[in-house]
Amino acid sequence: MSKVLELYGLATTLTESINWQTIATNQICPYLGRKCVKVRKSTPAQTIGSCTVAYGRPAQPVIICPHRLLDRRQVFTDCLHLLTGHEPGNQLHIVSEITLPGGSVDYFLVSARNKKAKDFVGIELQTLDTTGTVWPERQRFLKKHGLRVKPGDSASDKSFGMNWKMTAKTTLVQLHHKVQTFESIHKHLALVIQDSFLAYMQKAFKFDHLNHALLSDPMHLHAYRLAATDNQLFQLELTTRLSTDANGIAESLGLQASPKVELEEIIRVLESKISDATLFNPVS
Repeated sequence: MSKVLELYGLATTLTESINWQTIATNQICPYLGRKCVKVRKSTPAQTIGSCTVAYGRPAQPVIICPHRLLDRRQVFTDCLHLLTGHEPGNQLHIVSEITLPGGSVDYFLVSARNKKAKDFVGIELQTLDTTGTVWPERQRFLKKHGLRVKPGDSASDKSFGMNWKMTAKTTLVQLHHKVQTFESIHKHLALVIQDSFLAYMQKAFKFDHLNHALLSDPMHLHAYRLAATDNQLFQLELTTRLSTDANGIAESLGLQASPKVELEEIIRVLESKISDATLFNPVS
């Protein structure tokens, strides 16, 4: 079995009903609704398309592309309760890539009326980075299914690993900078990760002081597992919700204060991006 479990959003076990030549040519990410944005550094026109790989002993599915977490828009639905200022009649918007002093935030779930932001939740998506390259595994899978690949690609014995430690530390450091901003303006920030990644962080860092999802906490962690379905596909399933504040993240890492921004500035940027195109559609 291929170590690449999902390619362009499709399970590699679907060998009979899928035209992999068409999939590899179109390079479409179903979670973004457009061409995959993960490209090869050596060949920028060529996307990688690997969403999930099998890793470990016994092998478990590990998500390596954050856009895979957008499956069915479930992660946004699971943050609705954090919109404490949302009222009936307000519209929901998904706004991407807002830059704060501590770094950019992947998505904002915004409650708005007449395109005026009434409340919002910041949502970060984080998956594991690999060490080495998944490319040879990808190419071997395509070659096995009759596609022509570049000579040498599928024959490479290069392997890949998971950069657990660096990914976890970098994630928590960045969170500390950002959650201080959200805490200062009394808003919520949610980190969306895979359950296996959370399990590693709980072992490698001090996590026993985190709460079981208190609405009063500004920082929330949502962990999902990949559940196998009857049709050989994987589906995200929320398994764990934890919460803390800026001091809680600092307790894990021993970090100090970071810059803050004003609520009015975040609202100004959000409202400049709100449009009909950003309306939240949970079934897309």
